[in-house]
Amino acid sequence: MLQYASLTGFVRTILIILLVYFGVKILTRLFAPILFKHVAKKAEKKFGQQFGNYQPKETPKKEGEISIDKMPNRKESNKDVGDYVDFEEID
Repeated sequence: MLQYASLTGFVRTILIILLVYFGVKILTRLFAPILFKHVAKKAEKKFGQQFGNYQPKETPKKEGEISIDKMPNRKESNKDVGDYVDFEEID
């Protein structure tokens, strides 16, 4: 048995698709902040468990005392990189 597409069936299909699209869009706007909060809390909890036992070593210092933990790396320029070429303009 052959069935032919009707205009009312086509319109009904388009309306259903639009209704589902806008329904998902509205529900996403409502529930996305809740979902993001849940994911952020979970990540914070995981991060806290991973680094919870870490205690930085800090020694008590007197006021005005200065300590340098690490000296910055200084780059020395390589003088043998290439030759200097003096260019002149030609008219």
